[in-house]
Parts: sequence; structure tokens; C-alpha cells
Amino acid sequence: MAIAGPVEEIDRHAHTRPRSAKLHLFESEAGHFALDVESGHIHPLPAGHADVLDATLRLGDPGRAELTALAFGIMTPVAMQTRAPANVPVKAISLAVAQTCNLGCTYCYAQQGTFGGTASSMPPDVARAAIDRLVGEAASGESLTLAFMGGEPLVSRQTLHASTRYAASAAAARGIRIGFTMTTNATLLNDEDIALFEEYGFTLTVSLDGLQATHDNLRPYRSGNGSFEQVARNVKALLAAKRRRYRVLARVTVTPKNLDLPEIMSGLLDMGFDAIMFSPMVSAPSGKDEMDAADLDRMLEQLIRCGDIFRDSLRQGRILPFSNVITTLQRIHFKQREQYPCGAGGGYMGVSAEGGLYACHRFVNDEDGLMGDVFTGVDQSRQSNWLDSRHLQKQSPCSACWARYLCSGSCHYESIKRGRPACDYIRGWLNYCLVLYTELLRSNPDNLQRILTVH
Repeated sequence: MAIAGPVEEIDRHAHTRPRSAKLHLFESEAGHFALDVESGHIHPLPAGHADVLDATLRLGDPGRAELTALAFGIMTPVAMQTRAPANVPVKAISLAVAQTCNLGCTYCYAQQGTFGGTASSMPPDVARAAIDRLVGEAASGESLTLAFMGGEPLVSRQTLHASTRYAASAAAARGIRIGFTMTTNATLLNDEDIALFEEYGFTLTVSLDGLQATHDNLRPYRSGNGSFEQVARNVKALLAAKRRRYRVLARVTVTPKNLDLPEIMSGLLDMGFDAIMFSPMVSAPSGKDEMDAADLDRMLEQLIRCGDIFRDSLRQGRILPFSNVITTLQRIHFKQREQYPCGAGGGYMGVSAEGGLYACHRFVNDEDGLMGDVFTGVDQSRQSNWLDSRHLQKQSPCSACWARYLCSGSCHYESIKRGRPACDYIRGWLNYCLVLYTELLRSNPDNLQRILTVH
């Protein structure tokens, strides 16, 4: 009797792992395609050409495959050369007006708002100094953004309201446009807040990690009681205005405990949010509820199911406000080539309650992201070193990855604190969106055009 050998495990990510830094092959219902990494162009391929390139890459010979792609006329011969800027003017800041929170989320990057220190609130003079520096260093006609973060910013309601009015007045006096955003758990909202959001046209991001049972498990009050019912009531009040000037977005932090993404998306759509976004918990100070490789694989499967729901809805003429797919399709279409994943440490800074300037809100009170303070300004040497060291061309293993310009190296905080455990997940999602883009381009160009104009 023959003894069966060990079953070979299938690598589910083999088709999206980098085989060439300059070329990525994929296929969809619309045919075979090659992404020219340096230009961002997507080239349709005859099946024979696709087979030749795929076979060469399977043999582990990217150099020959790239020469062949050049002969086929589908690859940029010279890599894009960009240098890190020495310094970047700050155009957006987030104020940690409350380094405390009324919830007890176990995975919280801000450690329940304290950022590893003691609970505190931002004094009015610190908020004014931060706003004066932001507005004072901008030229007439420029656009700025003032964000409120925490902790839970509405714990410091008076400072939030006063800072908004002060910033609007200061910007108007200098002919500067300023927009306002806030990330909130939505448990403390009242009518006075809603009036402020309407007056100044806020963009609000509500942290909501699922429907009732899931959300209450992940985002309870410090007492242990669930917060969902209060959040749902307040969101309903926010969305009740028929001609509101503010937007209300839902942000779901995905952990191993809330991976039922299609169900969550359906429930949040029913609540009426203007946009919905899922983001994996890759790095938590406590290490609790971080995603491992198996969790990220499961999340990718679930996110793709959400993408399929988006596609099915699109066939009926409806664009679901699913930010993960919309922003990725836009990035693909417009061939965005950013060398940084966001403005952190450059055009965007986070301000601590004491007035420290940090690379972003996640680095508050963290020496790794310290950039100066609101009283003396940005430390130019620190910013220059940050921009140089965090530049995409210096990130490993990004330089060898076909997805580098679509990903831009992933979140600075997460890569510094935990490395890059989510690369397979990111590439899997980008490949799915490349497939979807080519299918829409062929079969549904009118709706694709509508997607490209969504804000």
C-alpha cells in the first residue's frame, strides 16, 4: 500500500508577489494586461505575449522578461528618479485637544487617548499658537486643513469650538481657505456640535467597528457597557439634516474580532454614511487585536466580497460609497506616483496637548516622530532627516515591489513599529482593483467615469 506524501500547501499570494520591479501581469474578463510600474500605464496583451512574459518570470528571470516587455513596447525603459525634498511647508495639522477618552478600546493606538502619558487637555494658548503658526506661514489663496483628534476631541468641546472659530477668523483675515475635520467616537455629540459642523462644513469621521454586538465588544465605555446604541442615535441625528454642509464618514478598524466585512458594510450603508472605509489594525501599542498573516488573508477575502457587492451594485447604476475601492480605482486611473503614503512629517503634523509637533497624530508623544513644537516651529533638521529616510526609494522591500507607487510604502507608523506584515494583503487588494478597473473600462466606462469624480 502506497503511503501518500505530504500535501503541498498552495501559496494563495503567488500571483501577486513581486516577480519584477518594473512589470506586473494580470488578467481579467477583459483579457490579459501588463502594468508598467514606472509609468502606471496598463497595456492590453495578446495571449501569446502574456504567456511568454509569464513563463520567463516563472523561471525567475525578470531581466529577460523586462527586455522582452521593452521589445513588446509595454515598459518604460528608464526608472523615475525623484529626490526627497529637504523641507515641506505644513498645510495641515491635527490638534489632540483631548488626550483622554470616554471609551476603553483595547487596541487604541492612543492608549485610551493618553498616548502613554497622563490624561490631559490642550490649553487654549497651545491651540491658538498651533493655529497661528499654521495660518501665519501660509500665503494668501492657499488651502489649509485643521483636524481635531484625540482621544475623543469632544471631551474638550469648548476648546474645539473656540479653535474652529478662531482658525476660521484668522484664515479669512489673510485670504486663506481652511477646512475642518474631526475623528470622533460619536458618543458625546450634541445639537451645539452639529450646528458648528454645519456652519463650518466639517468632514466627520466616525469610528464604528461593526454592528451592535461587535462594536460593543471592541469599543465599550470604560465601564464595560456597550456604546453602539448611543453612537447610532447620534449618527442618525447627524444624518437627519437634508441639505447639510458637512460630510459623515464611517471608519472601521478591522481586528481579528470583526472580520464580517460584507455584513458590516451593509449595516453601515443602511445607516446612511456618506462613505465607508475599512482599515486593518496592524500595530497597536499593547499588541492586542493586531492582525497576523492569517487574519489579513481573511480580511482580503472579505474585502474582495465587498468589492464584488460594489461591482454588482454598479451594474444596476448605483455607486456604493465604499472608499477602499473608489480611492484605489482613482489612484490607478490617474497614475498617482506619490513617494510617501501620506503627508505625515511633511505637509501634515500632529500637535500634542503640550504643543509638541509630531509627524502625525499617531506619533503624538513618541520620540520617533518628534518634529518640533508650535512655539518655535518645525525643526528643519528633523523634518529633513524624516523626509529623506521615509522616502519610498529608500524603503525595503518596496524598491523591488511592483505595487510601490500604488501603495507608496504603507503607513509610516506601522512600518516603523511593526514592519510590513500587510504587504500580501495590500498587493492582493491592488490586484483585485486592477482587474476591476480593466473590466469597467471595457464594459461600463460611463459608470467608471462617475467613480472617478467621487470626492
